[in-house]
Amino acid sequence: MSRPHSRLFALVPAAGSGARMSPDKPKQYLPLAGQPLLFHSLATLCAHPLIERVFVVLSVDDAEWDRHDWRRLEPKLSPLFCGGATRADSVAHGLRAVADDVAPNDWMLVHDAARCCLAPWHLDRLIEEVGHDEVGGLLAMPVADTLKRADERGRVAATVSRERLWQAQTPQMFRYVMLRRALDHARDVTDEASAIEALGLHPRLVAADASNLKVTFPLDLQLAEWILRQRREGRA
Repeated sequence: MSRPHSRLFALVPAAGSGARMSPDKPKQYLPLAGQPLLFHSLATLCAHPLIERVFVVLSVDDAEWDRHDWRRLEPKLSPLFCGGATRADSVAHGLRAVADDVAPNDWMLVHDAARCCLAPWHLDRLIEEVGHDEVGGLLAMPVADTLKRADERGRVAATVSRERLWQAQTPQMFRYVMLRRALDHARDVTDEASAIEALGLHPRLVAADASNLKVTFPLDLQLAEWILRQRREGRA
């Protein structure tokens, strides 16, 4: 794998409540394979040899972080208690908080806290294909299922062509200065690529796989545990 000319950093927004998963604690702290869900993606990012530091953006009143042992991820891991009301707010606040540590042209890999099955080969592929790109890019998967658009009664209004449609994943990898400018320009977005697109730019799509799933519902947690167990046992 060729090394990009600029340094690489990761930023993980983890200030959400994840109320659909559990009323008792934020989703990112739910137990998964003997660790908090958040631990697994942070461990993968911290272990990658090309990533210099991993910043995790937490809620300003996060009371759960200090209840867990993160020492295995030191010295790369840096918690930032500056999260905002939305994902975009948390990423923007995090980018401002690390301004003294990151150069304008350094790469920032933004990753969902709930994508706990991130694997080293996902990162290798993203860095290899995007590390010399003038815009940046993201992991994604071509849509395989037939898509239906619903009407207001919950009935099919139309079948939507899946040609050239992709499901966005994370990490999403962009230059620090470009990402910060994009989020200042377009804060009402659900991912970083959308903010970059609002500047008129076209991020690169890097093919990933279904194992990089996002835990959204309780069943996803069981699937994530199965994936992690298969990897530990050398079956995936």
